[in-house]
Parts: sequence; structure tokens; C-alpha cells
Amino acid sequence: MTSSQSASPSGHATGFSRLVLASANPGKVREFRRLLSPLLVNVITQADLGIAEVPEPHVTFIENALAKARHASAYAELPALADDSGICVAALNGAPGVHSARYAGEPASDRRNNEKLIAAMRSVTDRRAHYYCVLVLVRRAHDPEPIVAEGAWHGTIVENPRGGGGFGYDPYFQDNETGLTGAELPLTKKNEISHRGRAMRALLAKLADMKGNE
Repeated sequence: MTSSQSASPSGHATGFSRLVLASANPGKVREFRRLLSPLLVNVITQADLGIAEVPEPHVTFIENALAKARHASAYAELPALADDSGICVAALNGAPGVHSARYAGEPASDRRNNEKLIAAMRSVTDRRAHYYCVLVLVRRAHDPEPIVAEGAWHGTIVENPRGGGGFGYDPYFQDNETGLTGAELPLTKKNEISHRGRAMRALLAKLADMKGNE
């Protein structure tokens, strides 16, 4: 049994001790490291290994996440975790959706993305929106049974930014439950209610179920 296949000391049914994270987004990397800490798995980013990002031409989150996970796993020769996530605005027919990271074009810019979103919402009364995240974990590049988990976080788009934390659209996204924007929420609370936090808990539950069925 190789080191990449050894059982993790966390007790979860990961079956590996190292994992490559298929993301170069600094905000996502910080958030994932916190969310993955219960697994006690050594998380390496694809940027650490010099792996280039793969194109994301697909129209669904799950297809993009699967492509990213397989790409990172193939080059790293390690299990890989990828997410595809974005914000979906009801009045904009789900946009920015899968284009959230580059909504305002290249180079990717949170500031320009937010400016474009707020401009598009200027005369809109229906402010409903939700963040969506799908996680895909592959144990090898051609894993025929990828582990898939998803999560959603519902709220509204506000006209003026609030808060100094978070990233992406967080300053303009107001959580329905707390009335705070994603940028105002303490990290522990954000991890509890965010789309990525919900998806990660669903993934951990699936891993636990796999261990229970061994």
C-alpha cells in the first residue's frame, strides 16, 4: 500500500493521506483548508505542484468540477478534490452561474464582477439569489465512481457592500438567516451555513457512510 493510499488517521474512509485541491483561488484554498481539517489529510494545491488550471467550458457546475478533479488527479497522481461554485440570481435567469468567477471577463476580478452584477440589478426588485457548490472527489483520474456532494446558500443581493471579510460576491450577498452579508459573517458561522460548508458536510457524511458499509 502506497503512502497516497494509506488510511487517514481521522477515521474517515478517505483511504489516502494526501489530497490535491484543484483550485488556485486563494479565498477558496483558505476556506477548503478549514473545511477539510476534520479529515487530517495533507492538502496540496495544484498550484503548489505547478499544475495549470483546466478550461471550464461546460454549462453545468458538476461537469466543470469533474473535469477539474480528473485533470488535477492525472497530473498529480493523487486523489483530487474539485469544486465548481457560483452565485445564481433569480432575476437574471441564474446568471452569473458557472461564469461567476469571470462574469466581467478576463482577467478575473472580484471588483469588476460585483460592479457588473450590481449594474445588472439596478432596476430589479426581485433580489433573490443563492450560492451553489458542487464538490467532486476522485481517488484517481479515471475513477468510475466519483464522490459528488452539493450545497446551496440562499439570500438576496444588496445594493451597497457590507463587511470586510469573505471574497467574490460576499459583500453584496445577504444571508436570509442572519441578515448579514457573506463578508460580515464570522468565519465559523460562514463555514456552518455557506454553500461550500454544506457541500463539505455532505461529502464527509458520504465518506462516513462508505466506511460504515465496508
